[in-house]
Amino acid sequence: MKTNKILTLAFSLMALLAITSCVEDDDYSVPQSQGNEENLALNLLLSQIETGALDLVSIEEVKAMYSSDDDIPFPVDTNIVVKGYVSSSDATGNFFKEFYIQDKAENPTAGLQVITSSSDIYNKFNKGREVYIKLNGLHIGETRVGNGVITIGGGTESDQYGTTVTALTNSQESSNVLRSATTETIIPLNLTFGVVSGEHIGMFVKFDNVEFADDLAGERYFDPTEDYDTQRTLQSCSGLEYSELILETSAFSTFKNELLPTLNGSISGVIVKNFSGDTTLLTLNSTEDVVFENTRCSLLNIDDFNVVYEEDFEGFGNYTNEGWTNVNVSGTNTDWFISGFNNNDYSRISAFSSNNSEADVWLVTPVIDLGTSSDNLLSFDLEVAFSNGIILSAYISTDFSGDPLVATWEPLNAEIPYGSTTGFGGLQPITTIDISQYEGNVNIGFFYEGSDPDATTRYHLDNLKVLSN
Repeated sequence: MKTNKILTLAFSLMALLAITSCVEDDDYSVPQSQGNEENLALNLLLSQIETGALDLVSIEEVKAMYSSDDDIPFPVDTNIVVKGYVSSSDATGNFFKEFYIQDKAENPTAGLQVITSSSDIYNKFNKGREVYIKLNGLHIGETRVGNGVITIGGGTESDQYGTTVTALTNSQESSNVLRSATTETIIPLNLTFGVVSGEHIGMFVKFDNVEFADDLAGERYFDPTEDYDTQRTLQSCSGLEYSELILETSAFSTFKNELLPTLNGSISGVIVKNFSGDTTLLTLNSTEDVVFENTRCSLLNIDDFNVVYEEDFEGFGNYTNEGWTNVNVSGTNTDWFISGFNNNDYSRISAFSSNNSEADVWLVTPVIDLGTSSDNLLSFDLEVAFSNGIILSAYISTDFSGDPLVATWEPLNAEIPYGSTTGFGGLQPITTIDISQYEGNVNIGFFYEGSDPDATTRYHLDNLKVLSN
């Protein structure tokens, strides 16, 4: 009898060990014998990519497969694979049954959402983890029609508003979403509030010299009167006014009851959209990415400044007679010209219907004398219409003599918005630009990099002012 008890105990221990060996541990460590890949499935996938049996496509290519005009998710029926690096983390509960990937660990250019049936996915798809997604049999679309967040899902469902993607099943996640042993350090993409657009969705980004709005002192990340999410305003001093961005926090986040910091500093998170898709937001992975240790910023006072140059293009003759330089350096016929609407004139450019594969155009102000002032500001208004990319940038030169190609141009921190993709959004003031580091004679240059039909964004420039104190 004693021998039988010992044997029974031994078999029980063996069974327990067998069961335990089938359970993945929390860190999902990759067995050393499998090298850099997580499992045989990924080894096979990588070899198929190498032999051409599978095609590796970019995140940008995946996003282009879905047309929001049709509002119908794209069913993938070809042997393609997309690779990305996880930019989000649900470790604090601020994301739920989803994760985002971006195309590069540093300086990303595109991001995607992936929706799953699993929670606590940070244990497996931790931030920075390199993942490969086999897309055959999956769908690319939106989780809410028209929200502009391109998503990889497992199926589709339809209602009176249209057709959307549904979450990957556990089986699809296991067979189609494969991670490697590589976990990269995700370097946040430095941005300013004014340039944030839908193009940044899914990317891990960083903003410097920002703070929470003045009226939020004593408030917490989450408002207990809300049901699901709380939106708090972040602000950045930009000369004469604040630029703003919304931070959204989930009711299920572990840090929801923490007090908002009252100082100024840097904040990093993932660009997302709100539930309805009409607002682009920042969402935190963790409050460890909020480093506010500096004194709050102060706005400048317009009453302390004098206007040293301004142009509203009303009664404007032509660029040459007014001392402006308008030159297409690529040799094609796209140029700036004076246009107007509703009794308001402005300077306008677009490469649309120009048949120009290259339209690089400079518009340069006359010489502006800043004198020896220690405080100088530049402001102007822009209307951005029918946008297919940000293709306008602003520069300053201290040695411009008529030819923009031989001048020395230094980029200005002009927050050019992405703008409307379908029509007009009206003239909007661009955040005031500090040019106090310059003195004496300067020229402001606007450089348009157009190409028909791929880069044809239309710009209306108006109300340019240079202020000096």
